[in-house]
Amino acid sequence: MTDVARRAGVSQKTVSRVVNHEPHVADAIRARVQTVIEELGFRPNAAARALVTRRNQRIGMVTMGTALYGPTSILQGVDAALRGSGYHLSVARTQGGGVADLQAAIDELVAQDVAGLVLSEPIDLGHPELRLPGGLPVLTFDSPTSADDPAGATASGTTDPARPDELVLGADELAGARAATEHLLALGHRTVHHVAGTAGWSATARRIAGWRGALSDAGIPAPPVVHGDWSPRSGYEATAELLRRAGSSRAGSSNDTHSTDDTRPGTPVTAIFAANDHMAIGAVRAVELAGLRVPHDVSVVGFDDAPEAEYLSTPLTTVRQDFAEVTRLAVHRLVRAVEGRPPTERNRLVPTQLVVRESTAPPPEGTPPENPHT
Repeated sequence: MTDVARRAGVSQKTVSRVVNHEPHVADAIRARVQTVIEELGFRPNAAARALVTRRNQRIGMVTMGTALYGPTSILQGVDAALRGSGYHLSVARTQGGGVADLQAAIDELVAQDVAGLVLSEPIDLGHPELRLPGGLPVLTFDSPTSADDPAGATASGTTDPARPDELVLGADELAGARAATEHLLALGHRTVHHVAGTAGWSATARRIAGWRGALSDAGIPAPPVVHGDWSPRSGYEATAELLRRAGSSRAGSSNDTHSTDDTRPGTPVTAIFAANDHMAIGAVRAVELAGLRVPHDVSVVGFDDAPEAEYLSTPLTTVRQDFAEVTRLAVHRLVRAVEGRPPTERNRLVPTQLVVRESTAPPPEGTPPENPHT
Protein backbone atom coordinates (compact mmCIF):
# COMPACT_ATOMS: atom_id res chain seq x y z
CA MET A 1 0.00 0.00 0.00
CA THR A 2 2.95 2.30 0.73
CA ASP A 3 4.37 1.59 -2.73
CA VAL A 4 0.99 2.40 -4.33
CA ALA A 5 0.78 5.68 -2.40
CA ARG A 6 4.31 6.69 -3.41
CA ARG A 7 3.77 5.86 -7.10
CA ALA A 8 0.38 7.63 -7.23
CA GLY A 9 1.56 10.66 -5.28
CA VAL A 10 -1.10 10.35 -2.59
CA SER A 11 -1.25 9.43 1.09
CA GLN A 12 -1.53 5.87 2.30
CA LYS A 13 -4.91 6.82 3.81
CA THR A 14 -6.18 7.75 0.34
CA VAL A 15 -5.08 4.37 -1.01
CA SER A 16 -6.91 2.71 1.89
CA ARG A 17 -10.08 4.63 1.04
CA VAL A 18 -9.90 3.55 -2.59
CA VAL A 19 -9.27 -0.09 -1.70
CA ASN A 20 -12.15 -0.09 0.77
CA HIS A 21 -14.53 1.68 -1.66
CA GLU A 22 -15.00 4.58 0.76
CA PRO A 23 -16.45 7.95 -0.31
CA HIS A 24 -14.78 11.36 -0.23
CA VAL A 25 -12.15 10.56 -2.88
CA ALA A 26 -12.12 12.64 -6.07
CA ASP A 27 -12.84 10.62 -9.21
CA ALA A 28 -9.54 11.61 -10.84
CA ILE A 29 -7.52 10.58 -7.78
CA ARG A 30 -9.47 7.35 -7.44
CA ALA A 31 -8.75 6.52 -11.10
CA ARG A 32 -5.02 7.31 -10.68
CA VAL A 33 -4.71 5.12 -7.60
CA GLN A 34 -6.62 2.30 -9.28
CA THR A 35 -4.28 2.46 -12.28
CA VAL A 36 -1.23 2.14 -10.02
CA ILE A 37 -2.87 -0.74 -8.12
CA GLU A 38 -3.31 -2.60 -11.40
CA GLU A 39 0.26 -1.78 -12.55
CA LEU A 40 1.79 -3.08 -9.32
CA GLY A 41 -0.57 -6.02 -9.00
CA PHE A 42 -1.49 -4.97 -5.47
CA ARG A 43 -3.93 -7.21 -3.64
CA PRO A 44 -5.13 -6.51 -0.08
CA ASN A 45 -3.99 -9.17 2.40
CA ALA A 46 -7.05 -10.31 4.32
CA ALA A 47 -5.07 -11.58 7.31
CA ALA A 48 -3.05 -8.35 7.60
CA ARG A 49 -6.20 -6.26 7.23
CA ALA A 50 -7.88 -8.22 10.01
CA LEU A 51 -4.91 -7.54 12.30
CA VAL A 52 -5.06 -3.79 11.62
CA THR A 53 -8.82 -3.36 11.68
CA ARG A 54 -9.47 -6.15 14.21
CA ARG A 55 -12.28 -7.21 11.89
CA ASN A 56 -12.50 -10.37 9.80
CA GLN A 57 -13.39 -9.73 6.14
CA ARG A 58 -15.84 -12.62 6.10
CA ILE A 59 -19.65 -12.68 6.18
CA GLY A 60 -21.39 -15.81 7.38
CA MET A 61 -24.68 -17.00 5.87
CA VAL A 62 -27.10 -19.60 7.22
CA THR A 63 -29.32 -21.04 4.52
CA MET A 64 -31.48 -24.10 4.07
CA GLY A 65 -29.87 -27.02 2.23
CA THR A 66 -32.27 -27.07 -0.73
CA ALA A 67 -32.41 -26.58 -4.49
CA LEU A 68 -35.67 -24.58 -4.31
CA TYR A 69 -35.67 -21.48 -6.50
CA GLY A 70 -36.25 -18.86 -3.78
CA PRO A 71 -33.58 -19.88 -1.23
CA THR A 72 -31.09 -20.62 -4.02
CA SER A 73 -31.69 -17.22 -5.63
CA ILE A 74 -31.09 -15.46 -2.32
CA LEU A 75 -27.82 -17.34 -1.78
CA GLN A 76 -26.63 -16.50 -5.30
CA GLY A 77 -27.68 -12.88 -4.84
CA VAL A 78 -25.78 -12.47 -1.57
CA ASP A 79 -22.68 -14.05 -3.10
CA ALA A 80 -22.85 -11.74 -6.13
CA ALA A 81 -23.50 -8.63 -4.00
CA LEU A 82 -20.45 -9.31 -1.82
CA ARG A 83 -18.08 -9.54 -4.77
CA GLY A 84 -15.98 -6.41 -4.99
CA SER A 85 -16.95 -5.35 -1.47
CA GLY A 86 -13.78 -6.70 0.11
CA TYR A 87 -15.75 -9.37 1.99
CA HIS A 88 -15.96 -13.10 1.40
CA LEU A 89 -18.87 -15.46 2.07
CA SER A 90 -18.93 -18.51 4.34
CA VAL A 91 -22.07 -20.66 4.12
CA ALA A 92 -23.55 -23.04 6.67
CA ARG A 93 -26.53 -25.08 5.47
CA THR A 94 -29.33 -26.40 7.63
CA GLN A 95 -31.70 -29.26 6.94
CA GLY A 96 -34.79 -27.56 8.34
CA GLY A 97 -34.50 -29.37 11.64
CA GLY A 98 -35.67 -26.51 13.85
CA VAL A 99 -34.04 -24.24 16.39
CA ALA A 100 -31.20 -26.60 17.34
CA ASP A 101 -30.24 -27.04 13.68
CA LEU A 102 -30.23 -23.28 13.15
CA GLN A 103 -28.21 -22.65 16.31
CA ALA A 104 -25.60 -25.22 15.26
CA ALA A 105 -25.16 -23.47 11.90
CA ILE A 106 -24.84 -20.08 13.63
CA ASP A 107 -22.27 -21.46 16.07
CA GLU A 108 -20.26 -22.88 13.16
CA LEU A 109 -20.02 -19.45 11.55
CA VAL A 110 -19.44 -17.50 14.76
CA ALA A 111 -16.46 -19.81 15.46
CA GLN A 112 -14.96 -18.48 12.22
CA ASP A 113 -15.06 -14.96 13.71
CA VAL A 114 -17.32 -13.63 10.94
CA ALA A 115 -17.85 -9.87 10.78
CA GLY A 116 -21.58 -10.17 10.05
CA LEU A 117 -24.26 -12.80 9.73
CA VAL A 118 -27.02 -13.45 7.17
CA LEU A 119 -29.95 -15.61 8.30
CA SER A 120 -31.76 -16.91 5.22
CA GLU A 121 -33.69 -19.72 6.90
CA PRO A 122 -37.18 -19.78 5.33
CA ILE A 123 -38.84 -21.84 8.06
CA ASP A 124 -40.78 -19.76 10.59
CA LEU A 125 -39.13 -20.60 13.89
CA GLY A 126 -41.19 -18.13 15.89
CA HIS A 127 -38.24 -15.83 16.66
CA PRO A 128 -36.44 -18.24 19.01
CA GLU A 129 -33.93 -16.96 21.53
CA LEU A 130 -30.78 -17.61 19.55
CA ARG A 131 -27.31 -17.25 21.03
CA LEU A 132 -25.56 -14.49 19.11
CA PRO A 133 -22.52 -12.48 20.16
CA GLY A 134 -23.34 -8.91 21.12
CA GLY A 135 -22.42 -6.37 18.49
CA LEU A 136 -22.60 -8.84 15.59
CA PRO A 137 -24.69 -7.30 12.76
CA VAL A 138 -27.38 -9.75 11.60
CA LEU A 139 -29.36 -9.55 8.35
CA THR A 140 -32.57 -11.50 7.80
CA PHE A 141 -34.79 -11.85 4.73
CA ASP A 142 -37.85 -12.55 6.86
CA SER A 143 -39.61 -9.60 5.26
CA PRO A 144 -40.97 -6.93 7.61
CA THR A 145 -44.72 -7.02 8.06
CA SER A 146 -46.42 -4.48 5.81
CA ALA A 147 -48.80 -1.99 7.40
CA ASP A 148 -51.95 -3.69 6.10
CA ASP A 149 -50.94 -7.21 7.11
CA PRO A 150 -54.08 -8.90 8.46
CA ALA A 151 -52.04 -11.86 9.63
CA GLY A 152 -50.00 -9.87 12.12
CA ALA A 153 -47.52 -12.04 13.93
CA THR A 154 -48.52 -15.12 11.95
CA ALA A 155 -46.60 -13.77 8.99
CA SER A 156 -43.43 -14.01 11.06
CA GLY A 157 -42.06 -10.59 10.13
CA THR A 158 -42.08 -7.76 12.63
CA THR A 159 -42.03 -4.01 12.24
CA ASP A 160 -39.17 -3.68 14.74
CA PRO A 161 -35.98 -5.74 14.64
CA ALA A 162 -35.69 -8.34 17.37
CA ARG A 163 -32.11 -7.28 18.18
CA PRO A 164 -30.45 -3.86 18.09
CA ASP A 165 -27.97 -5.17 15.49
CA GLU A 166 -30.61 -6.81 13.27
CA LEU A 167 -31.46 -5.61 9.76
CA VAL A 168 -34.65 -6.94 8.13
CA LEU A 169 -35.17 -6.62 4.39
CA GLY A 170 -37.37 -8.59 2.01
CA ALA A 171 -39.87 -8.55 -0.82
CA ASP A 172 -43.42 -7.47 -0.04
CA GLU A 173 -44.87 -10.94 -0.48
CA LEU A 174 -48.15 -10.06 1.18
CA ALA A 175 -48.81 -7.24 -1.30
CA GLY A 176 -47.78 -9.54 -4.15
CA ALA A 177 -50.27 -12.20 -3.09
CA ARG A 178 -52.97 -9.53 -2.82
CA ALA A 179 -52.19 -8.30 -6.33
CA ALA A 180 -52.40 -11.83 -7.76
CA THR A 181 -55.77 -12.47 -6.12
CA GLU A 182 -57.19 -9.05 -7.02
CA HIS A 183 -56.13 -9.57 -10.64
CA LEU A 184 -58.17 -12.77 -10.85
CA LEU A 185 -61.18 -11.20 -9.13
CA ALA A 186 -61.02 -8.21 -11.49
CA LEU A 187 -61.27 -10.62 -14.43
CA GLY A 188 -64.64 -11.73 -13.04
CA HIS A 189 -63.80 -14.92 -11.18
CA ARG A 190 -66.22 -15.58 -8.32
CA THR A 191 -63.47 -16.79 -6.00
CA VAL A 192 -59.80 -17.76 -6.08
CA HIS A 193 -58.43 -21.05 -4.75
CA HIS A 194 -54.95 -21.10 -3.23
CA VAL A 195 -52.28 -23.78 -3.49
CA ALA A 196 -50.06 -22.77 -0.58
CA GLY A 197 -46.44 -23.66 0.16
CA THR A 198 -45.14 -25.84 2.94
CA ALA A 199 -46.87 -25.24 6.27
CA GLY A 200 -44.60 -23.53 8.79
CA TRP A 201 -42.71 -21.41 6.27
CA SER A 202 -42.95 -17.66 6.81
CA ALA A 203 -43.36 -17.11 3.04
CA THR A 204 -46.32 -19.50 3.08
CA ALA A 205 -47.99 -17.50 5.88
CA ARG A 206 -47.48 -14.15 4.18
CA ARG A 207 -48.84 -15.33 0.83
CA ILE A 208 -51.88 -16.91 2.49
CA ALA A 209 -52.45 -13.64 4.38
CA GLY A 210 -52.37 -11.59 1.18
CA TRP A 211 -54.73 -13.97 -0.62
CA ARG A 212 -57.19 -14.02 2.27
CA GLY A 213 -57.01 -10.25 2.68
CA ALA A 214 -57.96 -9.66 -0.96
CA LEU A 215 -60.89 -12.08 -0.75
CA SER A 216 -62.05 -10.53 2.54
CA ASP A 217 -61.98 -7.03 1.06
CA ALA A 218 -64.20 -8.31 -1.76
CA GLY A 219 -66.62 -9.91 0.69
CA ILE A 220 -65.78 -13.42 -0.49
CA PRO A 221 -65.28 -16.30 1.97
CA ALA A 222 -61.86 -17.91 1.53
CA PRO A 223 -62.01 -21.50 0.26
CA PRO A 224 -60.01 -24.10 2.19
CA VAL A 225 -56.26 -23.86 1.59
CA VAL A 226 -54.49 -26.82 0.02
CA HIS A 227 -50.77 -27.17 0.72
CA GLY A 228 -47.96 -28.30 -1.51
CA ASP A 229 -44.22 -28.44 -0.87
CA TRP A 230 -43.16 -25.91 -3.57
CA SER A 231 -42.54 -28.67 -6.15
CA PRO A 232 -44.37 -29.10 -9.50
CA ARG A 233 -45.60 -32.53 -8.39
CA SER A 234 -47.21 -31.12 -5.25
CA GLY A 235 -48.88 -28.38 -7.27
CA TYR A 236 -50.21 -31.01 -9.65
CA GLU A 237 -51.55 -33.21 -6.85
CA ALA A 238 -53.13 -30.31 -4.93
CA THR A 239 -54.86 -28.99 -8.05
CA ALA A 240 -56.07 -32.43 -9.07
CA GLU A 241 -57.65 -32.72 -5.63
CA LEU A 242 -59.27 -29.28 -5.96
CA LEU A 243 -60.77 -30.18 -9.32
CA ARG A 244 -61.95 -33.56 -8.07
CA ARG A 245 -63.71 -32.04 -5.06
CA ALA A 246 -65.45 -29.48 -7.26
CA GLY A 247 -66.39 -31.99 -9.95
CA SER A 248 -64.61 -29.80 -12.50
CA SER A 249 -62.92 -32.59 -14.42
CA ARG A 250 -64.17 -33.48 -17.91
CA ALA A 251 -62.00 -36.57 -18.02
CA GLY A 252 -63.66 -39.91 -17.18
CA SER A 253 -64.54 -39.33 -13.55
CA SER A 254 -66.22 -42.75 -13.40
CA ASN A 255 -62.73 -44.27 -13.19
CA ASP A 256 -61.85 -42.22 -10.09
CA THR A 257 -61.25 -44.85 -7.42
CA HIS A 258 -61.09 -42.13 -4.73
CA SER A 259 -64.67 -40.93 -5.19
CA THR A 260 -66.61 -40.57 -1.94
CA ASP A 261 -69.76 -38.80 -0.81
CA ASP A 262 -67.84 -35.54 -0.26
CA THR A 263 -66.89 -35.22 -3.94
CA ARG A 264 -70.29 -34.12 -5.20
CA PRO A 265 -69.92 -31.38 -7.81
CA GLY A 266 -69.85 -27.88 -6.32
CA THR A 267 -68.83 -24.50 -7.67
CA PRO A 268 -66.35 -25.09 -10.54
CA VAL A 269 -62.75 -24.10 -9.94
CA THR A 270 -62.00 -21.28 -12.38
CA ALA A 271 -59.05 -19.47 -10.74
CA ILE A 272 -55.99 -20.76 -8.87
CA PHE A 273 -53.24 -18.75 -7.20
CA ALA A 274 -50.22 -20.95 -6.50
CA ALA A 275 -47.62 -19.82 -3.96
CA ASN A 276 -44.74 -20.30 -6.41
CA ASP A 277 -44.24 -20.82 -10.12
CA HIS A 278 -43.19 -24.46 -9.86
CA MET A 279 -46.45 -25.42 -8.13
CA ALA A 280 -48.30 -23.32 -10.72
CA ILE A 281 -46.65 -25.38 -13.48
CA GLY A 282 -47.94 -28.53 -11.79
CA ALA A 283 -51.37 -26.90 -11.49
CA VAL A 284 -51.49 -26.19 -15.22
CA ARG A 285 -50.67 -29.83 -15.95
CA ALA A 286 -53.45 -31.05 -13.63
CA VAL A 287 -55.94 -28.73 -15.33
CA GLU A 288 -54.97 -30.03 -18.76
CA LEU A 289 -55.16 -33.69 -17.72
CA ALA A 290 -58.63 -33.02 -16.34
CA GLY A 291 -59.72 -32.17 -19.89
CA LEU A 292 -59.78 -28.42 -19.22
CA ARG A 293 -57.87 -25.53 -20.75
CA VAL A 294 -55.71 -22.75 -19.29
CA PRO A 295 -56.90 -20.03 -19.25
CA HIS A 296 -60.21 -20.69 -21.07
CA ASP A 297 -61.59 -22.87 -18.24
CA VAL A 298 -59.16 -22.24 -15.37
CA SER A 299 -56.83 -19.26 -14.85
CA VAL A 300 -53.54 -19.88 -13.01
CA VAL A 301 -51.19 -17.38 -11.33
CA GLY A 302 -47.81 -18.21 -9.82
CA PHE A 303 -45.28 -16.36 -7.67
CA ASP A 304 -41.53 -15.58 -8.12
CA ASP A 305 -41.29 -15.15 -11.93
CA ALA A 306 -38.87 -18.05 -12.32
CA PRO A 307 -36.92 -18.00 -15.62
CA GLU A 308 -39.08 -20.72 -17.21
CA ALA A 309 -42.40 -18.99 -16.43
CA GLU A 310 -42.22 -16.81 -19.54
CA TYR A 311 -41.44 -19.71 -21.88
CA LEU A 312 -44.11 -22.27 -21.04
CA SER A 313 -46.52 -23.27 -23.81
CA THR A 314 -48.97 -20.98 -22.00
CA PRO A 315 -46.76 -18.23 -20.52
CA LEU A 316 -47.48 -17.91 -16.82
CA THR A 317 -48.96 -14.86 -15.11
CA THR A 318 -46.93 -14.46 -11.92
CA VAL A 319 -45.70 -12.13 -9.20
CA ARG A 320 -42.11 -11.06 -9.71
CA GLN A 321 -39.87 -10.57 -6.73
CA ASP A 322 -36.49 -9.13 -7.65
CA PHE A 323 -34.05 -11.34 -5.75
CA ALA A 324 -31.04 -9.51 -7.18
CA GLU A 325 -32.29 -6.11 -5.98
CA VAL A 326 -33.37 -7.42 -2.58
CA THR A 327 -30.00 -9.04 -1.92
CA ARG A 328 -28.06 -6.05 -3.29
CA LEU A 329 -29.83 -3.64 -0.95
CA ALA A 330 -29.59 -6.04 1.98
CA VAL A 331 -25.87 -6.72 1.60
CA HIS A 332 -25.13 -3.01 1.18
CA ARG A 333 -26.85 -2.34 4.50
CA LEU A 334 -25.10 -5.21 6.23
CA VAL A 335 -21.65 -4.09 5.07
CA ARG A 336 -22.38 -0.55 6.27
CA ALA A 337 -23.41 -1.94 9.66
CA VAL A 338 -20.25 -4.06 9.87
CA GLU A 339 -18.16 -0.97 9.17
CA GLY A 340 -19.90 1.04 11.87
CA ARG A 341 -22.30 2.94 9.60
CA PRO A 342 -25.66 1.24 10.18
CA PRO A 343 -28.60 2.63 8.17
CA THR A 344 -31.18 4.68 10.03
CA GLU A 345 -33.92 2.53 8.43
CA ARG A 346 -33.36 -1.01 9.71
CA ASN A 347 -36.50 -2.49 8.10
CA ARG A 348 -37.36 -2.31 4.42
CA LEU A 349 -39.89 -3.87 2.07
CA VAL A 350 -39.03 -4.11 -1.63
CA PRO A 351 -42.13 -3.93 -3.89
CA THR A 352 -43.18 -6.92 -5.97
CA GLN A 353 -44.66 -6.69 -9.48
CA LEU A 354 -47.58 -8.54 -11.05
CA VAL A 355 -46.54 -9.78 -14.50
CA VAL A 356 -49.63 -10.56 -16.60
CA ARG A 357 -49.14 -13.18 -19.31
CA GLU A 358 -51.41 -15.68 -21.04
CA SER A 359 -52.42 -18.02 -18.20
CA THR A 360 -55.22 -15.74 -16.93
CA ALA A 361 -58.49 -14.70 -18.55
CA PRO A 362 -62.15 -14.08 -17.60
CA PRO A 363 -64.02 -17.17 -16.37
CA PRO A 364 -66.03 -19.21 -18.85
CA GLU A 365 -69.53 -17.94 -19.49
CA GLY A 366 -72.25 -19.45 -17.35
CA THR A 367 -70.07 -19.96 -14.26
CA PRO A 368 -72.46 -20.11 -11.30
CA PRO A 369 -71.96 -17.64 -8.43
CA GLU A 370 -69.89 -18.64 -5.43
CA ASN A 371 -72.01 -20.27 -2.74
CA PRO A 372 -70.44 -19.61 0.68
CA HIS A 373 -72.31 -22.62 2.08
CA THR A 374 -70.94 -25.06 -0.53
